[in-house]
Amino acid sequence: MMNSDSIFLLPSSNKPMAIPTKEEEEEEEPPISTTTLLSFDTDSSSPSTPPKHPLTTLIFTALILVTCLAVSAAFAFGFLFFSSSSRPSLSISDDVSVRPLKKLKRPVVLLVSSDGFRFGYQYKTDTPNINRLIKNGTEAELGLIPVFPTLTFPNHYAIVTGLYPAYHGIVNNYFLDPNTGEAFSMRSYDPKWWLGEPLWETVVNHGLKAATYFWPGSEVNKGGWTCPQSLCLMYNGSVPFEERVDTVLNYFDLPSDEIPSFMTLYFGDPDYQGHKVGPDDPQITEAITRVDGMIGRLIRGLEEREVFEDVNIIMVGDHGMVGTCDKKLIFLEDLAQWIEIPKDWIQSYSPLLSIRPPPSYSAKDVVTKMNRGLKSGKVKNGQYLKVYLKEELPARLHYSASDRIPPIIGLIDESFKVEQKSSKRKECGGSHGYDNAFFSMRSIFIAHGPQFARGRKVPSFENVQIYNLITTILNIQGASNNGTTSFPKTILLPGH
Repeated sequence: MMNSDSIFLLPSSNKPMAIPTKEEEEEEEPPISTTTLLSFDTDSSSPSTPPKHPLTTLIFTALILVTCLAVSAAFAFGFLFFSSSSRPSLSISDDVSVRPLKKLKRPVVLLVSSDGFRFGYQYKTDTPNINRLIKNGTEAELGLIPVFPTLTFPNHYAIVTGLYPAYHGIVNNYFLDPNTGEAFSMRSYDPKWWLGEPLWETVVNHGLKAATYFWPGSEVNKGGWTCPQSLCLMYNGSVPFEERVDTVLNYFDLPSDEIPSFMTLYFGDPDYQGHKVGPDDPQITEAITRVDGMIGRLIRGLEEREVFEDVNIIMVGDHGMVGTCDKKLIFLEDLAQWIEIPKDWIQSYSPLLSIRPPPSYSAKDVVTKMNRGLKSGKVKNGQYLKVYLKEELPARLHYSASDRIPPIIGLIDESFKVEQKSSKRKECGGSHGYDNAFFSMRSIFIAHGPQFARGRKVPSFENVQIYNLITTILNIQGASNNGTTSFPKTILLPGH
């Protein structure tokens, strides 16, 4: 489980094949009679008469030279063009090693989350500030891959622990402890729920300071972390984004030794709008513009303090978003011909169907009967839901090794939803939580700072890798996790 090889790192791009070139040496040829080169000069009646076309010879020779130069230039251009286009997706950068700090005394990481920032949103509108980070930093070229389930709490906590939900304990936004019957919600702060070691705890365990401006789990007193009032705020969604940015900026006004080495900053947009209207509504564009404005506010504040180039900013999202509408519904009541699924068996309906039947029922038998009905062709949209025993889920999901995960899990196709029974309620919005293999569930990874190359693109990777990335930047030893220890070398500049 711990320190396992990364499952989801995309394969590196193929290296370009060297195109062999050969320089041809031109030997100087002896002078050739103009009568031989120029077919129209056929007057051979006076062989003793010298050639009378020196200007023609000069022009012809010049034409040959120009043609050779043009062909050579074309070959050179073609070599450069095709060899550069076949390289891995890493943009050219002049950076060869970590850039030295100009004002700060030690490395600082600012981890920024924009909830529900689906990969591709950055192209919906002009985002000059986010694009500035991309242009002068490192970006996951095709987005950041979330863990399954692609929900807010499981993913935010995976980012800061490097653990899959089955190991960090937050297996859903809401769930029940099967041993005690207690319910977990997004307001549960008892440390018994929160397993693993989050970054703020790792940082303070090494004698450094951490500050969190909203992040799931940061309010929990755990290990050496006590959520100090001046450096840790309890979540309050009504706090203006501007106030959040300004509070983080104020940390850089502290004496050098008191500036936190690790900070978090959280924005609830564009997830809020995505649930209401889906990913393609103009409200999403407005939300992205607003988030970009906050990044601009952050950059300006750091520049005023002369630390922008010293701070390692990592901007991420926790998941993507996909549109959902009423016609894409699956009703459990339609399975009654094969098996009754009472409402009290259900722990979550969509986009992750979780079922915990009473002990008197065989989970395997329930799965068999449900799938028989779904495949029968008699259940509306039944082909878009497949039910598993959790231990038979695809291994790539890493979603079985916890008793908090119910024994029966249903994987729902993209955009579909499961409900108990049909109703006249109308709904058309957006959702997430689906299989993390869906591209619509991807988010963003954008990093800027002295430890990241400028203008570099890297292959997509799972967000459990970020924990080791940050501990490497801070030069501290992290806790055991599901990321790979070698991963940071593929992202960071040499110099660690």
